Amino acid sequence: MAIPTVALVGRPNVGKSTLFNKICGKKISIIEDIPGVTRDRIYQEAQYNNKKFYLVDTGGIDATEETFNNEIKIQAEIAIKDADVVVFVVDGKEGITHNDLIVRDILRKTDKKVIVAINKVDVKKAEENIYDFYELGFDTYIPISSIHNTGYIELMEEITKNFHEKEEKIDDRIKFCLIGRPNVGKSSLMNALLNEERVVVSDIAGTTRDSIDSVLKYDNKEYILIDTAGMRKKGKVFESIEKYSLFRSLQSIDRSDICLVVINAEEGIMEHDKHIAGYAIEKGKGLIFVVNKWDTVKDTSIQEFEKLMRAEFQFATYAPIVFLSALTKKRIHTLMPEVIKVSENISREVKTSVLNEVIRDAFQLSPPPSYKGKRLKCYFVSQTGTKPPKFTFRVNNKGLLHFSYERYLENKLRENFNLEGTPIIIQLKNRNGEE
Repeated sequence: MAIPTVALVGRPNVGKSTLFNKICGKKISIIEDIPGVTRDRIYQEAQYNNKKFYLVDTGGIDATEETFNNEIKIQAEIAIKDADVVVFVVDGKEGITHNDLIVRDILRKTDKKVIVAINKVDVKKAEENIYDFYELGFDTYIPISSIHNTGYIELMEEITKNFHEKEEKIDDRIKFCLIGRPNVGKSSLMNALLNEERVVVSDIAGTTRDSIDSVLKYDNKEYILIDTAGMRKKGKVFESIEKYSLFRSLQSIDRSDICLVVINAEEGIMEHDKHIAGYAIEKGKGLIFVVNKWDTVKDTSIQEFEKLMRAEFQFATYAPIVFLSALTKKRIHTLMPEVIKVSENISREVKTSVLNEVIRDAFQLSPPPSYKGKRLKCYFVSQTGTKPPKFTFRVNNKGLLHFSYERYLENKLRENFNLEGTPIIIQLKNRNGEE
């Protein structure tokens, strides 16, 4: 049986994100006192009394916000369509509003179970308004306070009433995320890969403020695709929302196996693109450069642009580069084969005997430079990790390793083993065990 889905819907600023975080037990949705902060559906697996379910936090439906109203309405409608249970969150303090009635009208079109959660009942005025909500015409009403825990158990019991307990299952699907500056086309690329309008796409830079997980099926295999907020320079992060977004982007990188750094071909390579790629490398993630909006470039060939990319990203020459257009879907078919290749390489395990042979030959071909009459000696090498591949060298004195020789050893490893798209960790340990 599939894991059930629960959708939280309601107008902006009624406390959906706070409730979402409480149910999930961690800060997932951005919480901010600015209406309309949660613009996309946020998916997260949650659990109550050993009953697992997916929780979806939708953007608030607001009739007065023309720019995002239609997109958010669509998001809520898709979430409702996918949901087994819908929790309609209302603000007990304010009472019924015009926007609540808009949400009610959307919900009336569904035959799903709807629970009305009357939030903020810790305020005296909310107690007086509770019975007014009955005119919305649904069967189940539960007064709650997300902040003060009131009604939480009753709500969770009602949500999970007909759910079955699920056994723990390890998710070994490859996870990859789309990272990049705002407005480079990450959301459009995600939609192109999924063939579904999964995230709000707009010409306004910074539309996607949260990261979203989606399941992508390719060649009968499932992958987890994580879309992240556009990453701005820390110095340009003025709003606290943006600070949350940068933090969330870094969390998405943490959760991923592979990072796809999206570059806007129309604007060219920016300094901040390098910083973003640096985040992924720092975390030891597989790396692929995706040059998006390639259909807008007329006077530069792929070979010329690739040469420019290699010059600008000298610290990541091992990463493959894919050229495509998310909008027209031109060359989109070239992306997933690279993801598969990199997913194999980040988990690659090298036979110890072959590894030692390669390193022994490397030392003989070009001995390390001597320092004060002493030279680095390597006694034994073993692979001590994957995702990314990690190699531990037993040496006489790790302080004798020059960074240029470390680079030489990395190049030798790459020449002999298929490690395209993955960083390599080289760790030295003195023979006496000292790291």
